[in-house]
Amino acid sequence: MSLAYAHPAFGGHVTPPGHPERVDRLRAVEAGLQGLTLTRTEAPLAPLDEVTRCHPRAYADRVAAAVPAEGWAQMDGDTYLSPGSLTAALHAVGGACAAVDAVLTGADTTAFVACRPPGHHAETATAMGFCLFGTVAIAAKRALDHHGLSRVAIVDFDVHHGNGTQDIFYDDPRVMFVSLHQWPLYPGTGWYDETGVGDGLGYTMNIPLPPQTTGDVYLAAFDQLILPISEKFAPTWLIVSAGFDAHRNDPITQMGLSSGDYPLMMQRLLQLVPAGRRLVMLEGGYDLDALRMSTASTLAAMVGVHHSGEQATTGGPSESAEQLAVIKSHWRERI
Repeated sequence: MSLAYAHPAFGGHVTPPGHPERVDRLRAVEAGLQGLTLTRTEAPLAPLDEVTRCHPRAYADRVAAAVPAEGWAQMDGDTYLSPGSLTAALHAVGGACAAVDAVLTGADTTAFVACRPPGHHAETATAMGFCLFGTVAIAAKRALDHHGLSRVAIVDFDVHHGNGTQDIFYDDPRVMFVSLHQWPLYPGTGWYDETGVGDGLGYTMNIPLPPQTTGDVYLAAFDQLILPISEKFAPTWLIVSAGFDAHRNDPITQMGLSSGDYPLMMQRLLQLVPAGRRLVMLEGGYDLDALRMSTASTLAAMVGVHHSGEQATTGGPSESAEQLAVIKSHWRERI
């Protein structure tokens, strides 16, 4: 059985008019879930203390104190708080942690948390990129510290580099963090030579790819880089940062994927760990129809059914394959 976590509070995180990370995204995701066999459940509210698995208490308190009584408060250039934002963010954290608990205790085999605000840009003490708290990172820390797991793989295929997740785990050998993302693009981090520091050296893999990259190159990245390094790492738990803004119709990016590419990536990811060790978290995706189709195709693969829709993509720029070859050469001695 697979779980889908959501909560009405996610709609209480209201961004200013014209902001791409908007309430309508949830309706698109919900439409994509229709017809799939998923047990729906509400994401619980996490205590603020749960946030401190990855963020200093002073930072969590600063976010809480910044919540406005009305209108918006701005945390950075594009990250806003409305009166319902803290509650939404804590339900996102609560859904992530509840999903970890449910799957690890054997109640379910896989979980998807359809939450907002997203989380993978939130660094240890910095809100940025629409993100307040590192929800995926907090879920990973709960699996490691609360449940005693030893190795967690986080794969982030959002089109933007998961700088926040990287920041939190950059020196931690218990977490293998992999990010596929457009380069150049916000936040300007995630070059392939960023591979960790200290005990975490070699446990971060960045795969920056040029605009218009298509699904065939993404799959080659999985087959030539992600699967080999993950098999060597031998994760006991998998978390996917599932952003769908690498879709070719996304309004704020320039990649070349379709909704038909995501299930092929997901099928590869499901090979990394057995059932009962998988969590998928919603990140970006700002074209509503692309978000609906991509959610549907990805979750269909997650629950083991076929989804008909857009065809997988091929034939992107030659620079994509050339860049992948450079990254593979950089990792040659480690995979």
